Amino acid sequence: MDSLNFVSAARSAVGLIRNGNEDGALTHPQLIAVADGMGGHAGGEIASSIALQILSRRALIFTDREMDKDSADDYFNSTIDEIDNALKVASDEDPTLSGLGTTLTALFIRDNQAVLLHVGDSRAYRIRGAAIDQLSVDHTVMQELLSAGTITQADIAEHPQRSMLTQALMGSQTLSIGLHLFDLKDGDRFILCSDGLSGVLTDKEIKTLVKSQSPHDGVSALIDATYINGAPDNVTVIIADLAASTPAESAIEFFGTAAS
Repeated sequence: MDSLNFVSAARSAVGLIRNGNEDGALTHPQLIAVADGMGGHAGGEIASSIALQILSRRALIFTDREMDKDSADDYFNSTIDEIDNALKVASDEDPTLSGLGTTLTALFIRDNQAVLLHVGDSRAYRIRGAAIDQLSVDHTVMQELLSAGTITQADIAEHPQRSMLTQALMGSQTLSIGLHLFDLKDGDRFILCSDGLSGVLTDKEIKTLVKSQSPHDGVSALIDATYINGAPDNVTVIIADLAASTPAESAIEFFGTAAS
């Protein structure tokens, strides 16, 4: 029986200000993910790569298993724990990596449903018809203040804590991950990105730039627009459409830090 799979394109770029790339991404017909690393002395690069490598192995086991929602919740929580423990080991073995960490936003397809796994501020969007919706909720101080009504969207650009995370994979935290299950519809398009994109372009600009574009051309349009606007951070983008096809063996493709 044919099932829905991702048809995707991805790209990770350094930007115009940073000296190196700490972002990573991966694509597979049943999995897409973005990780945005942080930490000095290559810590961010190592952290995002570790997260994506472990996720890729664990996620493909998930796609082959029968699981109810509670079992899936347990499985993904244990996946996050494994990543977090691996980051702690890396930091303990090399003191220069102290403070390393990463965001992680991943989208899985199974049985024509999607599971969104999310820690940090790398975003997942869905374009359905004329609407673009942010599926992930930023784990940031700004989002908490917005949700509490303490500030407005207009206040964020000049706020001194605009980049501060409330959650990330850092090898030392008790995490409350975002895990959401939702149905897919024909024509859905998904965009996963690091804050190097979402911090530069508005949701409306993102939607407009990828309208009527293939995933490959849409990714190029978003990266190019980020560079035109100064590209102050690493920027990583995945665009994934849905296609009904017979499941087949397919290798995971890595981008950015995870590709090296």
